[in-house]
Amino acid sequence: MTEKFIHGYALLIGVGESAYSKLSLPVTVKDTQAIYAALIDPELCAYPDDKDHIRILNDKDATKAGILDGLNWLKEKAESDPDANVFVYYSGHGWLHKTTNRYYFLQHDIKPTKLASSALPAEDFTSVLRQIQAERLFVVIDSCHAAGMTNSKDADLELDEEFDDFIRVAPSKGVTDEWKQSKGWAIFTSSEGEQKSWIKDEKISIYTYHFLEALQGAGNKPGDTDVKVSHIMNHLDNSVSKTALQLYNVEQIPCFNLDTKGDFKIAKLRGGKGLPDKGWEEVKPEATQTINKIGQIIGKQEAEKIINLDSVDSFHFGDVIHKS
Repeated sequence: MTEKFIHGYALLIGVGESAYSKLSLPVTVKDTQAIYAALIDPELCAYPDDKDHIRILNDKDATKAGILDGLNWLKEKAESDPDANVFVYYSGHGWLHKTTNRYYFLQHDIKPTKLASSALPAEDFTSVLRQIQAERLFVVIDSCHAAGMTNSKDADLELDEEFDDFIRVAPSKGVTDEWKQSKGWAIFTSSEGEQKSWIKDEKISIYTYHFLEALQGAGNKPGDTDVKVSHIMNHLDNSVSKTALQLYNVEQIPCFNLDTKGDFKIAKLRGGKGLPDKGWEEVKPEATQTINKIGQIIGKQEAEKIINLDSVDSFHFGDVIHKS
């Protein structure tokens, strides 16, 4: 029987459907669904499939209050479990106000005429995040999205004109430095500066695709049985920019901010079986097939459904885990 990753706690946020439809980013929900599927698969990351270990905030659940409540839930989990490994994944808009230089996450319940006052300021996000006193805290932010993620390039340009007080930009190192806590931490962003975060296809973003590869051992060595932060970082560093250049001839350079204690395990590797003697190249075809199947299944599901890799055609279907 596969050993569960019982000390893993994850909050996955996909601000797909915005209350202001022009800001909707459907692929962000597909990203969180895909990561969730990998996390709960007993043959992959082996997180327990329950709301005590993973919570998903997609679409209408990804409100300002919902996100802060989710972070507070992680705070409580870290307090009750000294061995907690905490993982936060945010996929949605992140904008910088040109005048105030304040960074905002654009959650579901945004008010376009009062963007600065209705969006989630990075300071509020930081305030709760720094209270999560886990020995290991891993934060991933995919927040600077390219035209391909919205309805059209023209719609993308319209957003720039409509919200000309803001810049769509990844959080700077100065912003992420504020998220640091006293214990082990690692903060990843999908791009740097005003570089965009691009989609690989209609099912998944480039960053999440390679993140899923990393969760299956792409950055590991033969014999490894856990996926650590360093394994994920090394693979993303080697693959994301190459794919963006190949598909779009653009730069998308992922960024990494971590302390000396920032290398810790974030998941089981192939259910704890680890990589075989021939390493990643031996399992890569199977891993690629798994990612493709995740995308296919997600594409067929209703928005309120989430998948778990275990039955139908090797997949099992379950309901989204919402915040309580």
